[in-house]
Amino acid sequence: MGLDISRQRQRESAKRGDLTGPNPTDRAKLGTKRHALVDGQGIPLAITLTGANVHDMHMVGKTLDAVNVRGPRGPRRPKNLCLDKGYDYKKPEQEARARRVRPHIRRRGEPALTGPIRKKPRRWVVERTNSWHNNFRALRTRWEKIADNYLALVHMACALITIQAAKRLHRF
Repeated sequence: MGLDISRQRQRESAKRGDLTGPNPTDRAKLGTKRHALVDGQGIPLAITLTGANVHDMHMVGKTLDAVNVRGPRGPRRPKNLCLDKGYDYKKPEQEARARRVRPHIRRRGEPALTGPIRKKPRRWVVERTNSWHNNFRALRTRWEKIADNYLALVHMACALITIQAAKRLHRF
């Protein structure tokens, strides 16, 4: 009997690992959150991982520091940063300005922006990129215990997304 219980515990921990946390919107199941920095076309520039219980505002600086594009005088970061109402705090704005990035943050209480056609709400480009990430089966549910292995899969998905975008733009 004691042997069966230890096996069950071992099996239960299959989805656990580093950089996981209780998801506040999914009955406190353990989960991982991907923080993505994308360009205007939705091409990923930087990805960081945290537990699902970490608020987005705490990861602005680390995500900006994760940009891999190097220039002659250091990393080439974007000049402008568009953020939604979830980032309407002092800390994200200060972290962006400290890295010489101009933040454009929607304020809480502002009416939603509507698009120029048929007055439909604008869709955030980063949400579309998150949807592209979820098209990869290995990313939809995290099975890896080690966060570096999962991050490697996310980076591979980002590379494939970038290749697909290059094919669309240049019609190879």
